[in-house]
Amino acid sequence: MSRRVTVNGVELVYEDGGQGTAIVTLHGGPGMGSRAGDWAAFQPLTDSYRLVSYDQRGNGESGAGEPYSHAQFVSDLEALRVELKLGKIVVLGGSYGGFLALEYALAHQEHVHAVILRDTAASNRFQGTSMDRAMSSGFPMDQERLERLFAGKVASDDEFRESFAMIQPLYTVERDPAAEAERLARIPFRYETHNWAFSRNQPDYDLTGRLHEIGVPVLVTVGREDWITPLEASEELAAGLPNNEFVVFEHSGHSPHIEERERYLGVVRDFLARHVPAPAPARRRTRSFSRSRRRNAPSAPGPSSSTCRRARTRPCCSTTSSSSTLPASRSTRPSGLSPC
Repeated sequence: MSRRVTVNGVELVYEDGGQGTAIVTLHGGPGMGSRAGDWAAFQPLTDSYRLVSYDQRGNGESGAGEPYSHAQFVSDLEALRVELKLGKIVVLGGSYGGFLALEYALAHQEHVHAVILRDTAASNRFQGTSMDRAMSSGFPMDQERLERLFAGKVASDDEFRESFAMIQPLYTVERDPAAEAERLARIPFRYETHNWAFSRNQPDYDLTGRLHEIGVPVLVTVGREDWITPLEASEELAAGLPNNEFVVFEHSGHSPHIEERERYLGVVRDFLARHVPAPAPARRRTRSFSRSRRRNAPSAPGPSSSTCRRARTRPCCSTTSSSSTLPASRSTRPSGLSPC
């Protein structure tokens, strides 16, 4: 059941489940994103961690209230962390939510265990190539409408919906028109939030010169076929972050957490197991296990090896399906997942 909390004068709607170290998800798609996709995708992690997914101000079911600046979104997240008594957190941001995850880590690194980035960027420099990809995709595109969308000059929620319907086929490697139609019907479009983000926030967004300041472990993930935050954007992130692990999902577009879901969750679990405090162990039923037997007991096997695992201080690799020990098969998309 969703919950509500008021922070910085705006009511935020959120989901909260599980126990242990808190993972807070930041959805993308300002003006059309919501907590629903992240909550559906990452809910399996509640077996070991606390998961909090919320609609940012001006998004989903949360209240409106300018400014929709990065500074305000970061302030809201910090206020939410304090209000929910989350302590030190893992920040998981996808797409535009990755921008905010980076901004939060720079502003409040003392409250961050680790950062997980999915298909995002440290700057706005790849927007032109994204538009080129859209126009050369073979799908019907209205260049004028596309330019208004990227410039944050959308005139109404209806225009926003029609514009997203036009580009929606670009987001995944394998199309599912029925799923696209279902998703389009569910999205709560709020064009004012989108316009603020793309006309005011995006033009000056560039954190490349500050990435070296983020010292906590960062998992950088991207789908090789991502059209809007392309592989080069994640390569730029990996080149600038001093303590990162870089994983490329070969059979995905913008949403590897959906398109290669089981493998994506496996990569995330492996990263968390190595960088985040483990959940409290269950209480022992007996104290008769002797000290000498503890010394002689075989050590528990660690997580299976990965080509990325040891390169924690440099951008390490592109992990492909064939080289990973994690399953690479495409899983069925659970209800509620959306590539945003």
